[in-house]
Amino acid sequence: MFKSLFSKLKESILSIVPISLLVLILGLTPIGSFNSTEIIVFVISAIVLIIGMSLFNLGADIAMTPMGEYSGIGLTKTKKLLILLIISFVLGFLITIAEPDLQVLSNQVESIINNTLLIVTVGVGVGIFLLISIIRIIYQKDLSMLLFFFYMILFMLAALLINSGKGNLIPLSFDSGGVTTGPITVPFIMAFGVGIASTLGGKKSNENSFGLISLCSIGPILAVLFLCLFSDNNINYTLNDYSIDSNIFKIILDTILEVIPALVLIFAFFIILDITILKLPKVKMKQILIGLIYTFFGLVLFLSSAKIGFLPIGYKLGVMLSNNNILLIIFSFIIGSLTVIAEPAVHVLNRQVEKITDGNVSKRSMMIALSIGVGLSIALSILRIILNISILYFLVIGYLISLGLSFFVPRIYTSIAFDSGGVASGPLTSTFVLPFAIGICYSLSASTSEILEFAFGIVAMVALAPLITIQLLGFRAIASKNIRRSIIMRRVLDASDEEIINFEV
Repeated sequence: MFKSLFSKLKESILSIVPISLLVLILGLTPIGSFNSTEIIVFVISAIVLIIGMSLFNLGADIAMTPMGEYSGIGLTKTKKLLILLIISFVLGFLITIAEPDLQVLSNQVESIINNTLLIVTVGVGVGIFLLISIIRIIYQKDLSMLLFFFYMILFMLAALLINSGKGNLIPLSFDSGGVTTGPITVPFIMAFGVGIASTLGGKKSNENSFGLISLCSIGPILAVLFLCLFSDNNINYTLNDYSIDSNIFKIILDTILEVIPALVLIFAFFIILDITILKLPKVKMKQILIGLIYTFFGLVLFLSSAKIGFLPIGYKLGVMLSNNNILLIIFSFIIGSLTVIAEPAVHVLNRQVEKITDGNVSKRSMMIALSIGVGLSIALSILRIILNISILYFLVIGYLISLGLSFFVPRIYTSIAFDSGGVASGPLTSTFVLPFAIGICYSLSASTSEILEFAFGIVAMVALAPLITIQLLGFRAIASKNIRRSIIMRRVLDASDEEIINFEV
């Protein structure tokens, strides 16, 4: 156990130290001009963030992933489709309403949408689309066609929202899809899909193991678009206070109250499933309970330190850098490339991808593609703020490219790519990158209406870019396969020529 924890600690240090050093270097220059309190709080937060991420990753391996996989396998073995679908909906709803990332977003927009209403709406959206995802696995339907169909509906609803004069709510709607796939949801739902696909997926079990996260990200966007369509036209966004909060214990307590319901709901569901269907040995249940304890402490430490140290610093950096557009865009690319490495759920996805594909899609290639994609997406998001460009131009073009690519690359790359989009937009995106964008937007416009329209949407942009970069790996895979095939054919031909020569001699 200690060996595994040390390995996770090493991985976390390599993930979080680069982004922390970059922020500190900027903060110590005249550009950032952090005071001593901000520097101390940020450094301590970064250290706690590393510890929290290590404990979370260990807990995900010990508890979250096995629970999801056991649940998927157990439910499919009942051979009762209706029960499987009902439980899938309830599971998606319960996990989502307790997802800490969603809580962070809802708190930042509580002045325009009631917290509870937003969370319940998003939960229903995830529940419905988790149900659709399970149906896709059972009947082995093509993910590309489903994605194409649902994204067309999304853009039709977005057009209706513009016609009704509520176009500035579109970025928030797309952000809702990004924040639902957070550190609690991803390990469980991914493993849940793997369990079902391994039992029912047939020859396409590896391909069908992915795709749940991508479809579950669509549900919240649709649901929130519907909610915004029927909302009041009087939208008055209020900017939150992004100064460093001296009431640290309150933040920690609030985080504990956010994390406990999520883990309790998942474990309660799993206990009921174990008593009725799985009947696992007590040793395994004890191991899962220990893993949940690691997950709990890891998430509390990670989320608390992100809120205490990274959220206010992100906002201040946005304000300070807004005077230099070129430096701002360069820094945005770098910060995006480094932030995604520090997202805990990204490491869970990369390990799962490498395992299921037998190393054909490596963790290293995944991380490089994700870093480049997220870096570009944040740089484009900041450019959008500077030039006041509607997010729909980026989203429509980006999704058309990604959906177009899905018809040319191996299908497993499409499934992995769309899952990666949801996973890349995790808690650090909500607590560091989003405040960074809000700080820039506020400095450039000082209008809360423009903040709602241009700063929000950055989570959606982060979720978009990996769809393209990961699928581009598929072209490399095709090229590598063709090269290997030509080498084999050349060897066969050479061998044949040699046999002919020997025969003639």
